[in-house]
Amino acid sequence: MKAHGKTVRLVFCGTPHFAVATLQALIAAGHEIPLVVSQPDRPVGRSQVLTAPPVKETALAAGLEVTQPEKIKNNAEFRQQLEAIAPDAIVVVAYGRIVPPWMLAMPRLGCINLHASLLPKYRGAAPIQWAVAMGESVTGNTTMLLEEGLDTGPILLQREIAIRPEQTAADLFDLLARDGAPLVVETLAGLEDGTIVPKQQDHARATLAPILDRKDGLMDFAGRTATEIWNRWRGFQPWPGAYTTLDNKKLIAHRVQVAEKVAPGMPGTVDFADHRLLVACAHNTWVEITELQLEGKKRMAASDFLRGAGLHSGIRLG
Repeated sequence: MKAHGKTVRLVFCGTPHFAVATLQALIAAGHEIPLVVSQPDRPVGRSQVLTAPPVKETALAAGLEVTQPEKIKNNAEFRQQLEAIAPDAIVVVAYGRIVPPWMLAMPRLGCINLHASLLPKYRGAAPIQWAVAMGESVTGNTTMLLEEGLDTGPILLQREIAIRPEQTAADLFDLLARDGAPLVVETLAGLEDGTIVPKQQDHARATLAPILDRKDGLMDFAGRTATEIWNRWRGFQPWPGAYTTLDNKKLIAHRVQVAEKVAPGMPGTVDFADHRLLVACAHNTWVEITELQLEGKKRMAASDFLRGAGLHSGIRLG
């Protein structure tokens, strides 16, 4: 049963779980999908078991043809395959490859991308994580026409979603995936019937959301306030998380919150008052680490760690 407008012949490009909801919505809307393009199967986990990406599994379960080219830019066979299909649109959701110019120019409705931020804010590979890490209270989804620049294409539709203070980036992934799926269906219908007019982005307002690095999780007590450290902990879940060092050993902060304590303190200095692990941050603010894991030890509540560690207030982290 079609949900919106007339049937569109499209190719879907996507790889991780984030893209599954959109593929399912396009199938439910009755669109013709002669081909799904996904990244190759990859080794996963400690045992390195070769694992199919979630989009491939979803497509095969729906009886759709799947191709998994290692490269697409100069892939003559893949290009011929798409030219034979002659799609009205190519939908790209977290595919993980740069779409080459020949592919951008192929479909009459263009290459439509779902991006999990309110463009032009947070262009790049990790928009959900950086929106949370920067303390935003609102994010959302944008559908746009892909062009050669990084997330610079004309905006088609946008929909906001609130970020609640307790939410982490991991919490928002599923919410944005579910919220973005109907937006793509609506976008296709609007492009087909001419009711959506692409709008150029204000490039002067653009901010970047680069791919995350392990060092992004390092807690900078001297350079950031408690709220900033807490936001980064929320944003960098599940990876790279938040960590510091204690006596040259890595200390992972699994749970973090802003402490109400307001008092002078050398950044990184620890206060163990009331069996709580409080750490001084910039501008006389304090963060509390409530759950942690010291290198070589198991994950535990901070109160349990303090009972067995034999530490004293005034030591420094980092």
